[in-house]
Amino acid sequence: MKTLEKINTFPSLKSIVEDFWNTDGFLSQPLFSKSMYPTVNIIDKDKAYELKVSAPGFKKEDFKVANENGLLTISAKKSSEHTEEKENYLRKEFSTSSFSRSFRLPDNISEDQIKATYQDGLLNISLTKANPQKGEVKEIKID
Repeated sequence: MKTLEKINTFPSLKSIVEDFWNTDGFLSQPLFSKSMYPTVNIIDKDKAYELKVSAPGFKKEDFKVANENGLLTISAKKSSEHTEEKENYLRKEFSTSSFSRSFRLPDNISEDQIKATYQDGLLNISLTKANPQKGEVKEIKID
């Protein structure tokens, strides 16, 4: 006859804490991860720098790109809501996604020449090289 052995199936506090801080994540999502921010490629060309921000799922209207005293800030926020009403219940679901990234601009950027376009999930920002200019907050129009 086999010996019965009691097995504790309830996780220990130690394992709960380790699972929470584990890089595999909490609820299948990394808790502190760079994946929460869109990837950015910066290309140094002869007359300009090009920033390419990968942000699929957003619309042009979701973005805000601003330059304040040589600090370029790219942010986006989107929200969605779905409501379903039936005879015996009401179900309401919503979600919000946002990010913000900032970059210190080099002194050789012409702040009046910053251009931004958004197409097919890719935000392109062109930073024309010129003499240093410092000024007030300037919001950049996205085409």
